[in-house]
Amino acid sequence: MFNEPKHVSTGTLRNSFERRAVLIGGLQAGLGVLLAVRMGWIGVVQNAKYETAAESNRVNLTLIPPRRGLILDRNNNPLAANRSDYRVDLIPERLVDTGGTIAELGKLLGLGPDKMLDLADRVDKSHRFQPVEVASGLEWDKFAAVSVRLPDLPGVIAQRGFSRSYPTGPSVGHLVGYVGPASAEDYEKDRNPLLITPGYKVGKDAIEKFYEPSLRGVAGARRTEVTATGKIVRDLDMREDIQGQSLRLTIDAGLQDFASRRIGLESAACVVIDCQDGGILALTSMPSFDPNAFVGGIGRLQWKMLNEDDHIPLLNKAVRGLYPPGSTMKPMASLALQIHGVVPDEIVSCPGGYRLGSRFFRCDAVHGAVDMRKAIEQSCNTYFWSMAHRVGYDAIAPVARTLGLGVEFDLPGVNQRYGTIPDAAWKMRRFKQEWTAADSLNASIGQGYVSVSPLQLAVMTARIATGKNLQPYLLYGKKPQPGPALPFTADMLGVTHEGMWRVVNGNGTARGSQLKLDSGIQMAGKTGTAQVRALVSRGHFGDWKGRDHALFVCYAPADAPRYAMAVVVEHGTFGARAAAPIAKDVLTYLFDPAKGWDSLLAMEKSWGGTPSQRMAAKYRSYASQYGATAPKVEADKAVTAALNRPEPSPTPIEAVLSEEESPPRDAPPQAAPSASPGSPVPAPNPSGAPVQP
Repeated sequence: MFNEPKHVSTGTLRNSFERRAVLIGGLQAGLGVLLAVRMGWIGVVQNAKYETAAESNRVNLTLIPPRRGLILDRNNNPLAANRSDYRVDLIPERLVDTGGTIAELGKLLGLGPDKMLDLADRVDKSHRFQPVEVASGLEWDKFAAVSVRLPDLPGVIAQRGFSRSYPTGPSVGHLVGYVGPASAEDYEKDRNPLLITPGYKVGKDAIEKFYEPSLRGVAGARRTEVTATGKIVRDLDMREDIQGQSLRLTIDAGLQDFASRRIGLESAACVVIDCQDGGILALTSMPSFDPNAFVGGIGRLQWKMLNEDDHIPLLNKAVRGLYPPGSTMKPMASLALQIHGVVPDEIVSCPGGYRLGSRFFRCDAVHGAVDMRKAIEQSCNTYFWSMAHRVGYDAIAPVARTLGLGVEFDLPGVNQRYGTIPDAAWKMRRFKQEWTAADSLNASIGQGYVSVSPLQLAVMTARIATGKNLQPYLLYGKKPQPGPALPFTADMLGVTHEGMWRVVNGNGTARGSQLKLDSGIQMAGKTGTAQVRALVSRGHFGDWKGRDHALFVCYAPADAPRYAMAVVVEHGTFGARAAAPIAKDVLTYLFDPAKGWDSLLAMEKSWGGTPSQRMAAKYRSYASQYGATAPKVEADKAVTAALNRPEPSPTPIEAVLSEEESPPRDAPPQAAPSASPGSPVPAPNPSGAPVQP
């Protein structure tokens, strides 16, 4: 049987339609209410949020890196300044085609293969948010060429700003340090958006790093209206940056530059101290690095050039170089002997050496009858060996420390090494060995375990010259209080002063470096020669690293001390030959600047120009030789490690001369390895036989 079709009436259809219409209408009404509520929430409750977002699409807010505070000398001359320039940076995070962008920038800016490779290295090792400097100090045409291509170079920023500038370049490299882009570690510590602002640099070493908080300043800000593509329509508002606080040092910029340049081709340090208050007037170490070259980050060739230089330009020899002081300790020893009862007029016969038991320590000559003054003048080792054996070296060591040897001074921003002034307790603590009579003889003339820095020698000289316990300082106007009174009478100091005066103006070892000034000013001083190898293996005219260190300490005027100085020339052979002439010219500059400059400029012609010119010529030579083949380095980490080399261990040597060995003038009786970083440290040699590194 078939089902009959269901009959649908007009009323049924109408009812069904009305139900559906009501359902759909209800859904539409609910959706409308939901949309209305959402629009009300967005338009009323979250109005501020979306207004800000809309404004940020229309307005671009950028930070303006603040100008760093100036670093000035005592006369307000800039040691570190700010230079207005045009610069180009890039943000790796925003780059679309890294290789293509770098290649295009190379064409627009005329970058060589070495610069292109350095830029690629910096981009590669940067954290994506970290800005990378492409070039600074640009001429207008190159800056304009990049500016018009910015729409096609996403991630590239061209702007006018300020760059750190060091007017005297290498002369202040170790003194003030340098600046560079903030590292990821810097940002993690601070989380300051300024650190990732293109063009901003932070202090990386020395004064620049230590005083970073005060030198930094406060960032400015700029609001500009931009299109959807980022094109600037107009400036809306700008808040000027606040420059960092300036820092004034006791340094004399002219003297610092002159002393650095006068060192010439040597590896040396020169420290000058104001005898009136202890202010440091010059703190030089050469060769150095040019901090201007570090501002944008050091490149492969620059690092290779610095790292391969056997004169170690990344070491601040003035405060971190440690050297046996040699005969420059004899003025100090003369004061120590007088304190312990030695009469200055007492005569000691010098037959050309001193016998200790079965050993004979050779002096540099047969001096005959000598008293204390003549012993300083002629640098007679026999006299000081005899007296040191009488009073014991433990009586001399405390005086050395009182005068500043083996001491670390309160100099902010200066990373010092304090060296070693040994005694019996120190040797037992360090090597578990008894102090010997041979140790006393070696230490009494500044050899053996003794090691000091040029800064310490300068402080010692200033205290001897004035009889005051002067404290060295670097911040102008922050003069520290003198230390406790020195235990020397005027008569004691007079004996030492006369001996030092004779060294230069009598028949002493530095008579060839007398001041030739119209004013008649004279200096007093003391030469020193510090061995770096055993006499049986060392030479004075062979390989450079085998030669002795040359030292000279002095003060002037001799009758009213105003300046005290220490000069150390690594492997300079003799103090009188290498170090004293530098001191003579530096003092000449201080008392007669025109005469000093005339002499220096004539010498620089034979040296190949100023330090900056010589470095530029050397870089060009490296560029032509190595091109873009120099190995990649982690420059920031490598430079930090080089600037903060660990202090070498004291020299554990007890060597004496045999009768057949004859040292040069001012040379001591035992060998001491070079204080230069990287030198091997020989093992202890308690037998007393000459050693050969």
